[in-house]
Amino acid sequence: MESPEEIVAVSDPGEVGRAEHNRGDRFVVQMSNIAAWLFPILMLAITAQVILRNSGMNQAWLDDLQWWLYGAAVLMGVGYAVTTDSHVRVDILYDGFPIEKKTRINIFAIGWLFLPFIVLSWDVTFDYALGSLRADEGSSSPNGLHNLWIIKVFMNMSFVFVAIACWSAVVRNLARLHPPKLWRQLWATFPGTFLMINLAIYYGLYGVMSVFAEDGATSRDISRGPGFGSLEFGNYELTYTVIAALIVTPVLVFVLRAMDPTRKSGA
Repeated sequence: MESPEEIVAVSDPGEVGRAEHNRGDRFVVQMSNIAAWLFPILMLAITAQVILRNSGMNQAWLDDLQWWLYGAAVLMGVGYAVTTDSHVRVDILYDGFPIEKKTRINIFAIGWLFLPFIVLSWDVTFDYALGSLRADEGSSSPNGLHNLWIIKVFMNMSFVFVAIACWSAVVRNLARLHPPKLWRQLWATFPGTFLMINLAIYYGLYGVMSVFAEDGATSRDISRGPGFGSLEFGNYELTYTVIAALIVTPVLVFVLRAMDPTRKSGA
């Protein structure tokens, strides 16, 4: 006979390990449960389009709606998979590892490998979404769904949702080993933290330079300003913003660690 935990795991992965969940985990699960209703709506849209198409009344907007719904549901599902650990693993060794080793692997995989990818994805799709919004981009079909910028902006924002899921998962795994102090969180997510600080410096500098830019200056003109120069290191070039982030990130971790009153007591 199955244990209660096994029954819950089959029916609702979001409830498994709920006692360990932090506020970020619960936020991701709750938002994902709402987003799950996109799938029955998608099923209805597909069924309706099949019936209408076979009746000679094809609706282009229903075709657009289908991939809008599917794309939105899948993007939300990525965050849910991270929180519930329901994603597909490609290794055959993980299941046999002790809990502590699994926890360390989770922290490294999510904090050092996956979170940086999500931060980069947000950055890449930011201009993509902003450009679509500025152009008021619509469907390629006259009868399709217009305001295409909605789904592109949603795609960009979904990476923020996934980043919340990643950070919360790292904090939850850290709590199994140590008190998840902020400096430990920053170290456990060091590459992602570095990228976020770099983006904050970049966009902050861009905003300041935009205020003082000459009338008629384009985005390219602003991004070529003196604050966005680079230094050469052999065959490599590092922009000033990257250099600043490389300095700020470890200093921030070190300062927070030094200010931690529980560190001396071994907590």
